[in-house]
Amino acid sequence: MLDSIIKFSIKNKIIIGLMTLLLIIWGGWSATKLPIDAVPDITNNQVQIFTSCPTLAGQEVEQLVTFPIEQSIATVPKIEEIRSISRFGLSVITVVFDDDVDIYFARQLISERLKEAVDQIPQGIGKPELAPVSTGLGEVYQYIIHPKKAAKASITRRIYGPCRTGSLRASFTVHPVLLRSIALVVN
Repeated sequence: MLDSIIKFSIKNKIIIGLMTLLLIIWGGWSATKLPIDAVPDITNNQVQIFTSCPTLAGQEVEQLVTFPIEQSIATVPKIEEIRSISRFGLSVITVVFDDDVDIYFARQLISERLKEAVDQIPQGIGKPELAPVSTGLGEVYQYIIHPKKAAKASITRRIYGPCRTGSLRASFTVHPVLLRSIALVVN
């Protein structure tokens, strides 16, 4: 079979050349239509609900706060998954929506249902709030300061000397020159 393809290619050079040229043109056109991003966002559409109730234990948070909120949002359309965590003084509910749902529309739906859930939560325990819109890539840039060996002893003496305590980050100012050069980065 491979021999017949090679024989056909040798006999019909013009057809193979035209097909190759069409393939190159089609590939170039396709490359211009690709959505290219430096760090593609692979996070699903999710809305998080935080409720702070500092006087309640984990089981009470689950019974009095998390469960009523989960019940009120259970019938929202196009929900893929509902996850929750109930800890001492904190309830976190994550509602994952289908990928085709607009995140602001999803937040509107959850916000409407939270108004119903507030009536089921006992007065004074806590008020559920929506977390800000964020992605899994919210923390992209981190840095570590490594001093040169000669400066390390001097820095250590200044920070941890007999009369002075502190941290390297609090004692020195790092100028984010790199960050200022990147578009959409806030100082």
